[in-house]
Amino acid sequence: MIIIVGPTAIGKTALAIKVAQHYQTEIISADSRQFFKEMSIGTAKPNAEELAAVPHHFINSHSIHQEFSVGTFEKEALTKIDKLFKAHNVLIMVGGSGLYINAILYGFDEIPKADENIREQLNLQFQKEGIEVLQKQLQQLDPVYYKEVDINNPQRIIRALEVCLSTGKSFSSFRNAPKKTREFNTILIGLDKERETLYDRINHRVDLMIENGLLEEVASLKAYQHLNALKTVSYSELFNYLNGDWTLEKAIDKIKQNTRNFAKRQLTWFRKNKDVVWFEASNPKKIFEYVKTNLVD
Repeated sequence: MIIIVGPTAIGKTALAIKVAQHYQTEIISADSRQFFKEMSIGTAKPNAEELAAVPHHFINSHSIHQEFSVGTFEKEALTKIDKLFKAHNVLIMVGGSGLYINAILYGFDEIPKADENIREQLNLQFQKEGIEVLQKQLQQLDPVYYKEVDINNPQRIIRALEVCLSTGKSFSSFRNAPKKTREFNTILIGLDKERETLYDRINHRVDLMIENGLLEEVASLKAYQHLNALKTVSYSELFNYLNGDWTLEKAIDKIKQNTRNFAKRQLTWFRKNKDVVWFEASNPKKIFEYVKTNLVD
């Protein structure tokens, strides 16, 4: 399995399609937001032409009204991968959600079920006081996870805090189980760019999202803004605008800022994995040479 990782807006989708076409194979998406069929523009899903170029799995596969966790993804994706390997010698996995990719590579740690009352209290606190209070609380209770998590994603922060408060232990302490072994070999490709260029790409992508109807997409989902799937970058900021809390200009600026911060955290996460070999995103020739050299017959 060739796994392509890196920050948002780096060009993972385009490369994954090129590699999949070369090996006449299929793509498993490991982007935790592209699972949801109701969210398209704000999650930068592959467009119709890209989806038609190569078979993709786990894009538009679930609804925002379904609970879909990392553990569920691990089970469903491994079943799909096992089936696909019966027809292909090489598969592609692509995405920027490190936790979901790690679940496929090494297994997902079983984390205790948290107290429902604590979850309700944290959600109420988020609605009344905003995300900053929860961010500070997580930084105090679990500084390790605070450095890894997308701190602008309240779903992830609340999940970690509810475990901390329910068990009296840090969320990160439950994520050190022995790694599971998989029956397939892996090649991990990391994509990177000079920081300023990456940030320009992010800002430009957000502008294109707005032009392509992101505000209308978010407005159509306003009634469901309480759902965990929608508590994420590009949606949370525009809900603030639609609810009358921010101007549209502020909301768009915040989307750009939060996406840039998210990209930094993605890079921090993936750089911890010493198996990832990094390439300049605009140099696919070197990537193809590296893959060809390291494929196991």
